[in-house]
Amino acid sequence: MRFSVGTTASVETMGSPLGFSPRFDFSSLQVIVAGYTGPAEREQQLSHTFGSMQWLWSENEHFRFDQSSRELCSATFFVPPESAPAEVCRRAPEGPPSLPSGLRAATSADFDLPQAGVVCCTSEATELRCFRDLGALDGPLDARIGIAPDLDLLVREGAMVGWSLADPARYLTDGFAAPEDGPPAPATRLRLAECLALVTSPLVYEVTDHDHDQESDAWRRLRATERALREQRDDRRRADILHGVVSRLIEDYES
Repeated sequence: MRFSVGTTASVETMGSPLGFSPRFDFSSLQVIVAGYTGPAEREQQLSHTFGSMQWLWSENEHFRFDQSSRELCSATFFVPPESAPAEVCRRAPEGPPSLPSGLRAATSADFDLPQAGVVCCTSEATELRCFRDLGALDGPLDARIGIAPDLDLLVREGAMVGWSLADPARYLTDGFAAPEDGPPAPATRLRLAECLALVTSPLVYEVTDHDHDQESDAWRRLRATERALREQRDDRRRADILHGVVSRLIEDYES
């Protein structure tokens, strides 16, 4: 199967998916799928790869392909700053079953791959789906290409229109650290969904607006989530990652 990614690049499915487990760095709201374990190793990879990156004045997802084989060797996705309305997310296309596959670029040239614009997440955080824009939620998907465990590219009409991560709470981490082994607690999944809503618009504007009433619904939800995470007994490492983000929000904007 061949489809476009970004503005000028074309890829085809071939070979095996990336074998790296996704790392959902919640402090930076990015999903890293790569073999490197820190910024220095990531910089070293640039010398023998091509693809998309954060260039001057640009906001791109990161796709890196090997210079010799033109096969995908790493990817980083950024969670959009805007949550799609719940009623829109409920009608978002599920698409066909995931097709596990690697990717091979048609040419060895850098390209732009703009970040997704809107995010959908159920109240149980069973899946994180990020789309190019609200228009990409209309109509069925042609394919879901599984480029890594639980990570799919969403394809429609010959173009990538978004990406999805199944059970995102499982992959929660901070920075480049490996995620916790084993499934997350049900409470962690619920708290993750609450946190995602609180750190994206429209709710995040109610939290960060200094002139807004700090007894608003958003602030009540923020404090309730912080308390629940602080008191959660099981799955502490993941709970601590989420708690660190919401507690910093409160510290930064409560005064």
